Amino acid sequence: MLENGTHTDLSSLGEFGLIDLLTSNIKLHHESTLKGAGDDAAVIQNSNNCSVVTTDLLLEGVHFDLSFFPLKHLGYKSIIVNLSDVYAMNATPKQVTVSLGISSKFSLEAVEELYAGMLLACEKYNVDLVGGDTSASKQGLIISVTAIGEAQKEDIVYRNGAKEFDLLCVTGDLGGAYMGFQLLEREKRVFLANPQEQPDIEGYDYILERQLKPEARKDIIEMLKMLGIKPTSMIDISDGLASEIFHIAKQSNVGVNLFEDKIPIDPMTYNTAREMELDPTLTALSGGEDYELLFSIKQADFDKIKNNPDITVIGHITDVKEGVHMISKSGNVHPLKAQGWKAF
Repeated sequence: MLENGTHTDLSSLGEFGLIDLLTSNIKLHHESTLKGAGDDAAVIQNSNNCSVVTTDLLLEGVHFDLSFFPLKHLGYKSIIVNLSDVYAMNATPKQVTVSLGISSKFSLEAVEELYAGMLLACEKYNVDLVGGDTSASKQGLIISVTAIGEAQKEDIVYRNGAKEFDLLCVTGDLGGAYMGFQLLEREKRVFLANPQEQPDIEGYDYILERQLKPEARKDIIEMLKMLGIKPTSMIDISDGLASEIFHIAKQSNVGVNLFEDKIPIDPMTYNTAREMELDPTLTALSGGEDYELLFSIKQADFDKIKNNPDITVIGHITDVKEGVHMISKSGNVHPLKAQGWKAF
């Protein structure tokens, strides 16, 4: 029983409000803990460099639906979502640990298929799978992955370094993973209504891959180092562009102007959203699971990235008093709203 007898619904806080509440009283006791909760990864000082550590939890029925998610793809994605957090710290992932809660419905062959996907991701990104744990589960499949990376202290990028007049940049394109999910959900509903009906997914390869087999932007981190650019702030896009912008704005104590017409959206994402009567811009702002990188750079670095097809300048950093706004395609200024995926 609770000592104070009160009852507050978690939904009243939301995921980030809950995290803020739970971490507000944490005290760090060691000088080697350079960064605790509140970024893409924790940072620990070693003798010669720093370790970055991040953990993600994936739950069946909450984060994935096995009726349309192949186990090998799920294993691959479970590794990628953690590596993305390491890259968002401007660090290089080196090791992962994997813990599984497995229900009795899974065969040995199914678990081997899941692990095959994990090992494939580790091989591609040159990461060692070094341990973990397994347990029986009564609630379906539970996957917990911890990724460990390394970087020199001076190279690490946090969410709190954005300054007024910095340029806000994003990699790749946005909204594809969400539209891939919407497509799979649509075809699932069709199948449940008529199991004889074949899924209509031909021609949607790009957005399906964005959902089922995303990639981490290792290439961008390597490119930025080659160009001599250290972002002033950075975060990976897992909960939607709008939510991640607010994270940077809050932790850097700045405002942001985002330009709607600069948000990169792939034609397949755009057309599928229109087909499903959804707003393509909203899918990019709130869809999530793109695992692209959102980062700010000094204006002096603009010439180094201005012709890069993988990086788009979508806005700029303003004074905190100006707030966080989106300038629409018609030129109207609107307060930006974060309507991404909610955990509770």
